[in-house]
Amino acid sequence: QVQLVESGGGLVQPGGSLRLSCAASGSIRSINVMGWYRQAPGKQRELVAAITGGSSTNYADSVKGRFTISRDNAKNTWFLQMNSLKPEDTAVYYCNLDGYNVYYLHFGSWGQGTQVTVSS
Repeated sequence: QVQLVESGGGLVQPGGSLRLSCAASGSIRSINVMGWYRQAPGKQRELVAAITGGSSTNYADSVKGRFTISRDNAKNTWFLQMNSLKPEDTAVYYCNLDGYNVYYLHFGSWGQGTQVTVSS
């Protein structure tokens, strides 16, 4: 069982910054991808950013140049630094982890979600 715990959401004014964190615990053998998704009211969940085990990154076009994903391998923790936030960034943000456990079984786990609200 792999558990993810998120932190760092909140209310911020347009143009402000927030940093999200996600910490993984459990029987992890290897990691394929660490990611961040978001879901706004009435919309589908979408990929925001992802980082692979080899540290390749991928971003949604809407956040390129404003958001940065990073990771701390030693702590199985990854982050989403969000700058120049816009009202359209308002959503519940979920972290996601894709990998293999100690039994060589593939898993995909989700965090509990954290609300990010960008409003004046």
